[in-house]
Amino acid sequence: MRAVGVRERNGRPEVLQARQPEPGEGEVLVRVVAAGLNPLDWKIAEGMLEDLVPYDFPLVMGVDFAGVVEGGGPETYRFTSGEQVFGHVVSEPVGRGTYAEYVVVNEAGSIARAPASIPLTAAAGAPTAGMAALGIMDSAALRSYESLLIIGAAGGVGTFLTQLAAARGLRVVAATHGHDQPRMAAFGAALTVDVRQRDLADAVREEYPRGVDALVDLGSASPEEFARHAALVRDGGVAVSTLDAASVEALYGRGIEGINYHISASAELLERLGEEIDSGPLTVPIETEVPLDQAPGAVARNRAGGARGKTVLLP
Repeated sequence: MRAVGVRERNGRPEVLQARQPEPGEGEVLVRVVAAGLNPLDWKIAEGMLEDLVPYDFPLVMGVDFAGVVEGGGPETYRFTSGEQVFGHVVSEPVGRGTYAEYVVVNEAGSIARAPASIPLTAAAGAPTAGMAALGIMDSAALRSYESLLIIGAAGGVGTFLTQLAAARGLRVVAATHGHDQPRMAAFGAALTVDVRQRDLADAVREEYPRGVDALVDLGSASPEEFARHAALVRDGGVAVSTLDAASVEALYGRGIEGINYHISASAELLERLGEEIDSGPLTVPIETEVPLDQAPGAVARNRAGGARGKTVLLP
């Protein structure tokens, strides 16, 4: 089958001929209609999981998918042939990814029936970013606050989080690196700050002199940068980092709950994501659809940054 992957750690993504996977016990075979592209994909290919699980080369990239169940191995019960599904999969060993015509997924993993209200090409863009946004809402109990500052709001997780938070009544301040005011307003942001044009601290203090209730920082890798953003949170608020940049003890001194969030993908979280999409308030922001043969170029553009929506690959 046609696939896209790397032949070695840190290798250049390329179109490959890979063996079509066969489902084992408890696994289903899914014909991939579309695969979502995430920064996680090329980070895994670079070796971010090599200390945790073995790697198998050539490594087929990708974790997000949407498609149609074509069959199952022994002891499969959740899905039947012909059902439309979407999900998130990290195989062990790493290498059986979703940038391919077919993928094998364990039924007990992060796979669920696809949302009925959107096409499969859109559903493929939802699993990782959407589950992360839902998980952040849960872990920080964000619905109990009134104001939320999101750093990196224009990216995949940020756009999902903006929509979820706004739908729950939070006033979202979206910090971006571009002129995204109309786009972020459409997702529910009350205020968008282009940090290339305006000082973020000045903009936030003008709106919230005592500080915002909550911060979710999706872009700051350094503790120092995260601390500058956390200084904009009122005493007693909450500050979340998705890049392990939060100093929990230092924040505790101000009565701020510090959280270093890591996604914990599950079927339950994915099913909730599907319900959010089908109930109406959540839009999957697909920026472009790319044929699988052009996936290496799409990965390079994603690494360079600047995306304003999700890219999906079409086998």
